[in-house]
Amino acid sequence: MRSNGVVVVISSHVARGSVGNRAMVFALERLGFTVWAVPTVLLPHHPGLGAAERIVPESGAFERLLQALIQDERASSVAGIVSGYLAHEAQARAVAAFVEAVKAQRPDTLYVCDPVIGDSAGGDGGGLYVDEDIADSVRDRLLPLADAATPNAFECAWLAGHAGGDAPDLAALAGQLPSPIVLATSAPGLMRGQIGNLLVRGNRVALYEHLLLDTAIKGTGDVLTALLLARRLEGLPWPAAVELALSSVAEMLAASVKADADSLLLAPLQAALVDPRMRVSVRRMGSAG
Repeated sequence: MRSNGVVVVISSHVARGSVGNRAMVFALERLGFTVWAVPTVLLPHHPGLGAAERIVPESGAFERLLQALIQDERASSVAGIVSGYLAHEAQARAVAAFVEAVKAQRPDTLYVCDPVIGDSAGGDGGGLYVDEDIADSVRDRLLPLADAATPNAFECAWLAGHAGGDAPDLAALAGQLPSPIVLATSAPGLMRGQIGNLLVRGNRVALYEHLLLDTAIKGTGDVLTALLLARRLEGLPWPAAVELALSSVAEMLAASVKADADSLLLAPLQAALVDPRMRVSVRRMGSAG
């Protein structure tokens, strides 16, 4: 049964495209949730599509906006929180205070942190694309508060302090993060032509695989995180929530690539948000080390 209450999404907002809050709000509302959206930065489009003017809310105004949402005991109406891309370190502190204030009034509120700090684009090991103080605050302030986290492979390794060099054991590194549930995306698949996603819950590890596509489309992580939260709030156990969320994202991505789109075609493909048909394989992997 769906948890009563609203979902607060805190991430970037683009005027055009299907990333950040635009993607998460659409997905959550399509599944019937009431959503409060807080922008961390305003952009015309994803920076990967070209130069983009950034409009960043002043840190004090951003903090006051979050506080205003939960005035007059409205925190008790918040069932879920998602945080994604942050534009400066003060936002991480404000998000942490917001999560703590909400959970003080409603302890069962589910907080999922998508630590959007970097990636391994280009196959050269990648790197951070936010200032290091932001990444440090995500690691030190937000992950300890999170019920679940959804880092990509690079982010998982960085947050766990992996120094690079040899290929990381993502399951072991995910198990070192303070969030009790970690879904490490963009992991190597065991089967040729597949990409993996590792669900780590304590010592329990499962690998979810689906078709690997050669595409620069952005926003899949945003939609996946929103759907994972949604399915969990609907009452599914974590493994089933992961499988269903991944099936939706994989189906939408495949169809968007086939249509030669530069972003996820959320509206035309919204049926996949509700009832996805894409197959996702699941393998139990033993312990996280």
